[in-house]
Formats: sequence, C-alpha cells, structure tokens
Amino acid sequence: MRRSTSPDPIARSPRAPAARRRPPAAAGLTDKQNEPDHRQLRIDKVGVRGLRFPARVRDKNAESVQNTVATVGLFVDLPHEFKGTHMSRFVEALNAHGGFIHIESIPVILRDLQERLHAQNAHLELEFPFFLQKRAPVSKKPGVMDYTVRFEAAMMGKEYDFVLTVKCNVTTLCPCSKAIARYGAHNQRGEVTVQVRTADTFWIEDLIALIESCGSSEMYSLLKREDEKAVTERAYENPVFVEDLVRAVAVKLKARPGMTWYKVEAENYESIHNHNAYACIEHG
Repeated sequence: MRRSTSPDPIARSPRAPAARRRPPAAAGLTDKQNEPDHRQLRIDKVGVRGLRFPARVRDKNAESVQNTVATVGLFVDLPHEFKGTHMSRFVEALNAHGGFIHIESIPVILRDLQERLHAQNAHLELEFPFFLQKRAPVSKKPGVMDYTVRFEAAMMGKEYDFVLTVKCNVTTLCPCSKAIARYGAHNQRGEVTVQVRTADTFWIEDLIALIESCGSSEMYSLLKREDEKAVTERAYENPVFVEDLVRAVAVKLKARPGMTWYKVEAENYESIHNHNAYACIEHG
C-alpha cells in the first residue's frame, strides 16, 4: 500500500493537456462526446461506477491469493473544451489487463486510462468483501468473518497515490453505564473505518487486527456458550467510549513506520439510544 512519485519508467506518459486531440470518429458515425463545449467548465472526475469485476487479493497468512468480486469505479478528468468522455473506453481498459484486478495491475490500468482518454489524471476505486477465518476464543471453533475493504488509487500526471480503507466491527461497552449501574452495562456494535496512506506495505489482515485490538472485545461469527461467556466478560473488563476507540486506533497507527496519513472513524450503534455515537481523527 504505497504512495509513489515515480511510476514504472517503461510506462507511456500521458499527453500534456494542451496536446489532447481525440482520434476521429468511426466512418459515418457522429461522435457527440468529441463536440466542443462552450461553458468553460472543466470536470474533475467523469467515468463509470458500480461495475462488478473479479479481483484477486494477496492473503498474508496463506501466502496465496483470495478471489473475490469487487465493485469498481473508473474516472478521468475532462478538459473544458470537450462535451463528454467515451464511457466504453473505461471498460475496454479494464478488460485489456486480464480477467481480474490485483493491486499490482492498478497503476498499469490508470496509465492506460490516461492514454486511451488523453487525460492528465485517472482514478480507480475498488471495493470488495475480504474474508478471514477466526477461531472462537475458548472452544476454538472456526468461523468465517467478512470485512469491507476499499482501494482508492489515482495517477495525477506521473504521480501515483494509493489509499487503503478497511471497515471492521468491534464490541464496545459503555464506561459510564458500567460506573453507575448495579447490574451490568450496555454495550453495542461499533463500526470502525480506517483509511491510510503509507510508504510501507500494510497488510489488510494487520490493519484488521490493529482495529480489533482497540475495542472492548473482538467479534466472531461462531460462539459456543463458553465463548460467549468469555467475550461478554472481556468486554465488561475493558469498557471504551467511542472517543477511546478512535484514539486507541490512532495511537497504534501513528506508531507504525512509514505512515504518512490516516483517518479513523468510529460509529457505535447504540443499544439504549435512538441515535448513534460517532468520533473521527484525521492526521497527516
């Protein structure tokens, strides 16, 4: 998960904005997108979104790849002088690089978009479910947990930017409720969303583990009675506010080498209120 300012030297560089000239339309067919626009308004991002496509993601522990299905967005900038972009070329660029996307192919796809659409900037967004096997804490029964992962990449001229996002659920138990109640304390599911830019490789599994370590307890897909007892007691012994949650995640992110930017958001789906609790920290 890197931010680079020097893409592959053998890659073709995009044409400069002043030299953007589109090829002529197919014989006998009108090319409306190529017509001039007189409103003098450049468009920052235009393209396709909601395209589903196979993806392969490296699995750290198995030292292999995980096959999944991603929802894809592809975009470029559009100069003020053109009426529209050519939507079919986005899908052509995606399909030109094989039957699946992997992280190493993303810069290549972005450079291809720049070339095909004569654009200065190209963007790709990729969101997919990521699966991990987790064993229950006492019975050790295996279960499968799913997490939402998102890649956002951009090629701005020759500069490459990459943001990794992971959404992860944890259990949180209210410190105030524990302090004032005679019988237990209310808890809730907290959804933590972390976005990072880093100069070093940051495995998805490592970011998930970092987030899960900051809640009152981890969550599991399969719990026997002895596991439920352990999870409930662990949460009771480790109460955290939503503020504690984002601070704990931020402290651990800040301590990682190569971290250049992060944003941590937490939303607790309250069990005794008709609203949610939210907190956010951004740094870098």
